[in-house]
Amino acid sequence: MLETIASHLDAIAALAPTWGLLFIFVFMAIESSFIPFPSEVVMIPAGFLAARGELGLSPSVALALAVVVGVLGSLAGAYANYFLALWVGKPFLEKYGKYFKVAFSLSGVAIELLEDYSPEVIELLQELSKTGCVEFLCETFNHSLASLASPAEFKHQVLKHKAAIKEIFGQEPTAFRNTELIYSDTIGAGVYDLGFKTMLTEGARHIMGWKSPNYIYSDDIQPGLKLLLRNYSLSDDIAFRFSNKGWENWPLTADKYLGWLKQSDGEIINLFMDYETFGEHQSEASGIFDFMRYLPQTVIADGTFEFVTPTQAAAKHEAVDSLDVPEAISWADEERDMSAWLGNELQQDAYNKLYHLTEKLSILNDATLWEDFGHLQESDHLYYMCTKFFTDGEVHKRFNPYDTPYEAFINYMNVLSDFIIRVNDAIAEK
Repeated sequence: MLETIASHLDAIAALAPTWGLLFIFVFMAIESSFIPFPSEVVMIPAGFLAARGELGLSPSVALALAVVVGVLGSLAGAYANYFLALWVGKPFLEKYGKYFKVAFSLSGVAIELLEDYSPEVIELLQELSKTGCVEFLCETFNHSLASLASPAEFKHQVLKHKAAIKEIFGQEPTAFRNTELIYSDTIGAGVYDLGFKTMLTEGARHIMGWKSPNYIYSDDIQPGLKLLLRNYSLSDDIAFRFSNKGWENWPLTADKYLGWLKQSDGEIINLFMDYETFGEHQSEASGIFDFMRYLPQTVIADGTFEFVTPTQAAAKHEAVDSLDVPEAISWADEERDMSAWLGNELQQDAYNKLYHLTEKLSILNDATLWEDFGHLQESDHLYYMCTKFFTDGEVHKRFNPYDTPYEAFINYMNVLSDFIIRVNDAIAEK
């Protein structure tokens, strides 16, 4: 067996000088698509071959190109997933648009990447926007934790994102979804002050108690803000459990899911999931696209429910009670709190050093520095530093490009240190 593997590796190595970089691109695209293929099988041998000068270039140049090509391949695979999900959804909206409604939330960073590397996805989203069946939500432009750290920076990012959504998709957002559904009473009041009357968040058990997430609630400080709470159980049945053959309810069918919906209490059921549910968490081979194609048809044909956008839901239903959330919640991990990003000293150190710069950046008001500051705020940087174990740890590891959270911390702090030097040099010159 080992001899067979070795012979295949030798054959690949022989082709490396001619096709090596192309192989890296193709296999990394596959790794980021719906096909289960580990990146370790690609990048580790690629680094080895590059270091030995077997990619037809000098080792230093080959290593740099291998990294760049690997990243581009990963982006290509991910965008293929998003495009496939949108491509499947568009014909459905054209056929059932009168009855089917959906809301999309795209950070400003995601929009910029799509504009640069996959403009056809933007064009498809623009077509969906014109159907009148899709609502685009507002969020922080950089998918950041600014709502926890800096009210001024939070306001800046929200207004910047709101303007981008209006310019690109022709809609002025009226409902708000914070990064990772982060919410507290104080954050909600701030969102209301920015002009939003509807906000989405998690129906976390530790704040709901006996209450059901299947009703609309209001912010405890600002009762004018209506809250739509994610039904995490029904959402995760699709997002995480759908393809689990060890799950007692596998396989999940549209009729079975409709039965669960009909057994639910309350006035409204909010289903929120990540885009990577479709093609990444759940591969095409799992049948997720067929399920999502038939589920709305099954629900519509039954007639018990109607689909509404978040803004329509808030207009249709009154809040049944206020929700007391003194400490911030999110939809991440079992705790449904901030520990996915701020749960250890590494994350807290990076977070504090980053946001400590806001006063100096305000004095400088340099567009380039602000732009870089925004990218440094992207929440994934802190997410990669998470040191949790067990189930949550496995989830973090799966979406982490670094081998360890400590490597993520070191890399981020090196970049942040360079940024701090730039800011301090600019202050000194001023």
